Amino acid sequence: MSKTILHGWDFSPEQLLTPAEVARMFRVDTKTVARWADAGHLASVRTPGGRRRFSRQQIEHLMRGGDAR
Repeated sequence: MSKTILHGWDFSPEQLLTPAEVARMFRVDTKTVARWADAGHLASVRTPGGRRRFSRQQIEHLMRGGDAR
């Protein structure tokens, strides 16, 4: 399967994380994750059903102390 690169991050279907998964990784509330995404700190895409998904690649980069951009 080919990679889907958006905003510089891999958004291939097998790389997508839900807001709840991201919240668990950062130990924050899902509303905090939504605020980060709305503020442009986290790149996200929407599913056809309107649900927000995040790039595992970007989240792991941030968990290692990388810059959000």
